[in-house]
Amino acid sequence: MKHKIELLAPARDYEAAVAAIEAGADALYMGGARFGARVAAGNSLEDIARVVRYAHRFGVRVYCTLNTLLFDQELVAAEKQARELISVGVDALIVQDMAFRRMNLPTELHASTQTNNVDPEGVRFLAECGFSRVILERGLSIEEIRAIRRATDAELECFVHGAICVGSSGRCFLSRSMTADRSGNRGACSQPCRLSYDLINERGEKILAGKHLLSVRDMNLTARLGELMDAGICSFKIEGRLKDTTYIRNVVAWYRAAIDRELALRPHLERSSVGRSVPDFTPDPAKSFTRGFSEYMYSGRTTYVASFDTPKAVGEYVGRIVKCDRRGFLLDRDHTLAAGDGICFAGRGTNVNRVEGRRVEPNRMEGIEPGMELFRNFDRLFTQQLERSRMRRQIPIRMVVQLAEDHLRITATDCEGISYSVEHQGPFEAAQNSEKMRSTLQQQLSKSGDTIFKVEEVEILGSPRFLQASLLAELRRRLLSGLEQKREQCPFVHDIRPESLAPRHPKRALTAEENVTNRLAEAFYRDHGVEQIARGLDLAPSTLGQRVMRSPYCIRREIGQCLKKNPTLKGELYIEHGAFRYRLHFDCKRCEMSLIHENRR
Repeated sequence: MKHKIELLAPARDYEAAVAAIEAGADALYMGGARFGARVAAGNSLEDIARVVRYAHRFGVRVYCTLNTLLFDQELVAAEKQARELISVGVDALIVQDMAFRRMNLPTELHASTQTNNVDPEGVRFLAECGFSRVILERGLSIEEIRAIRRATDAELECFVHGAICVGSSGRCFLSRSMTADRSGNRGACSQPCRLSYDLINERGEKILAGKHLLSVRDMNLTARLGELMDAGICSFKIEGRLKDTTYIRNVVAWYRAAIDRELALRPHLERSSVGRSVPDFTPDPAKSFTRGFSEYMYSGRTTYVASFDTPKAVGEYVGRIVKCDRRGFLLDRDHTLAAGDGICFAGRGTNVNRVEGRRVEPNRMEGIEPGMELFRNFDRLFTQQLERSRMRRQIPIRMVVQLAEDHLRITATDCEGISYSVEHQGPFEAAQNSEKMRSTLQQQLSKSGDTIFKVEEVEILGSPRFLQASLLAELRRRLLSGLEQKREQCPFVHDIRPESLAPRHPKRALTAEENVTNRLAEAFYRDHGVEQIARGLDLAPSTLGQRVMRSPYCIRREIGQCLKKNPTLKGELYIEHGAFRYRLHFDCKRCEMSLIHENRR
């Protein structure tokens, strides 16, 4: 059998789910009413059931995120929601808390990136415990991914596009350190990594002031998809459960085309759903929300991944400003800017009022100077194209018409071999003009209207008989409706694995950072050989004195002061934002930076 490759898209709600499916997604992930890592992207059970029905017609799977930490008093409600989601047909649950592993749920469990999946030992353990898929940490290199693949047979999923959590997933408490009830592990991250900070040395001197020192660019691994397929990744995930439908259409359509190009070069692989999507626009991820792109740590620990000047959308590069006057500026190249576009420069932005050749007149000139690089972060015409898009996804089918004097049978078969037939009893008169009747049959049965099908071939067996157009229309309607219902009823194959108690956890002791916050999770780890379990940090009244972030990203490395390269900047470093102060700890052996929460002096 060929290995299945999946393009996994986010869905904030039903509308976004439909947009992702029409653009070519093979699977969706979305949140239920509670216990998802994006509180603002929750959905009712009824809406999720609607998404499942719509998605399953195309073979598209639906995964629900229950990927927050649970407290003891929430266990009953969390299990109730999990079972309700399973009852409406979701194909897997994405979870962080090991309490779900103890609930004997009849569904696939996918280990969220929040379980901090960074090494072969940890991923192997989760797979042996019954997780059918493990979602990898965003900060891994291709070599680290290959090492994990060699360690397990579980499906591996990785992010390929969108916002990057600078802190290692599941090991970030920065939001909670600033606001007690805004924990990232509880679905309420306030995104403090996007704030501005001062970089302070141990003498209290400011090295950098008012910079977004923890804000990193967005991920774009378009150029690495084939390499990731060869490394054993089966699911390619787009971040963005809070993004709107225009973003979803554009980015999903972009990755659909990119993945299909790589699949065409690998006959042993195939996409995991069906249906062809033909965009009525030219996809371009640079025209949707982006802080600028990088491949983050894909090729190893590297620089130029930060976005110090702004955490907001930067967009696509337009050119360099060469001349300014009171009302406008001149660019160094031809461009496609138009009135109504949004432009960005040096972390600031405005709108375009008028364009004449290379000259641009913005809404305001404040802050614009010669030599600045200019970006477009809102393309008005392109956004209108996305909003007006009528892109549809259709499943190719062929029809066979069997004609006899007293009997008519039409069979439709889709690209997966699923068939449905309708019949009508005669007698039927002989056609006066056989060729004309044959053409009419071809024409009438090739219509698919607003259904999910596209008729690619109509084969007529037997001598054409006279058939009224109204009869053919009714038979076609019944045929396509019946085939669609049959597709909905086709069972999906799921890899549901029970928990095995045999595997031993790689660690004998778990720290507060590893966040065991309820009795079921504690029992899970003890049954797998963990002897000491600290109370999870999300249960603590304060994070003062605690490590609140680990990251493969390093401020020293980013500013050219890596400790491995004889830096001029010596001693302890701190970052400060308002009343909050964090000491930077550098583990050069692991090439990792940590933030320690400290009081302001």
